[in-house]
Amino acid sequence: MRRNDNFARLNKNYLFTEIEKRVAAFKAKEPSAKLISLSVGDTSQSIPPSIAKGLVQKITDLQVNETYSGYGPSQGDRALREKIAEAFYENKISADEIFISDGAKCDIGRLQLLFGEKSKIVLQNPTYPVYLDSSLLMGQTEISALPALPDNGFFPEFGKVKEVDLIYFCSPNNPTGVAATKEQLKELVSFAKSRCAVIIFDSAYAGFIRDPSLPRSIYEIEGAEECAIEVSSFSKLIGFTGVRLGWSVVPKALKYENGLSVHDDWQRVMATFFNGASNIAQAGGVAALTPEGVEEMRGLTDYYLENVRLLRGALQPMGYPIYGGEAAPYLWVDFGEERFQEFLERYHILTTPGSGFGSAGKGFLRFSGFGSREDILEATRRLKREVSYQNSDR
Repeated sequence: MRRNDNFARLNKNYLFTEIEKRVAAFKAKEPSAKLISLSVGDTSQSIPPSIAKGLVQKITDLQVNETYSGYGPSQGDRALREKIAEAFYENKISADEIFISDGAKCDIGRLQLLFGEKSKIVLQNPTYPVYLDSSLLMGQTEISALPALPDNGFFPEFGKVKEVDLIYFCSPNNPTGVAATKEQLKELVSFAKSRCAVIIFDSAYAGFIRDPSLPRSIYEIEGAEECAIEVSSFSKLIGFTGVRLGWSVVPKALKYENGLSVHDDWQRVMATFFNGASNIAQAGGVAALTPEGVEEMRGLTDYYLENVRLLRGALQPMGYPIYGGEAAPYLWVDFGEERFQEFLERYHILTTPGSGFGSAGKGFLRFSGFGSREDILEATRRLKREVSYQNSDR
């Protein structure tokens, strides 16, 4: 049996696997230390009551023959798609253009099947590692990573790229926590159209945006339906990281260069590789988009944004540039050098090294606000004690 050669192209030290190794080594050395994780973007708070009630009701229905349901449509429950179209897109996108899935990460991988291994790809640098790894596994060889740094407002200079087929863009961004402005997204759409390219727009954190001037979807930009696919997720919005529920939007106006429909091909991919998201998870999604569920979703996302605000307050006295945190639950801190091990050993705080997101992340640390309030407050106490000690020592 021959192994897929593309596995050899992956970075052997996958970001979070490498973090686990370092943590294991630290725990072996200091087994009594209480580690606080501000690293992985996993939620800590329970699923809100009305949404949990929707899950429980569906489980109850499955126990009775009269209300039992098996396979659903591979595109997803119609009621959920209609609610997503209304709640997230103000019905500018139709339910027929929405595909329910088991999460944005899975869609990112499956979308590669639409375009093939000869596609030229552009990524932000730093970037969510899945964009790069899924491209490498598909056999992509022409991949450009454009710097997204404080100097350019975390918006790459796309105009430098002459040929491109796929552009991965995440806003609000993971890892930087920065959201693109409407003018920036207009520039992105214009660039994609000028190169006959497709944007894969990851809006998984759009529910954290509070500034009404910031776009939550690529489809707020005129003409984006002709050049963009959007992927999103309930994971961070309602505590569904373990339940798994997301969606993709593939507009019917999106065509290949030969005029054929991308939407129709995506429908075929989903029918071939996916039997539809869990009907239990989808019932939770429907409950999340009721008035009560939307209110609970807002409360949960506010909780994580407050965590980030508290962390910022503790980090600011250190004097390093801090980015993000206003439209996403991540802080991106420029220490100018690798500080992951120092935070682990000195403060017993686990962060994410920026270098794991690309070469442009070197010297940065990502701090996640997804922990419990108790852990966040303890982390701030540890950081403030250190700052106080440093000031008294001067």
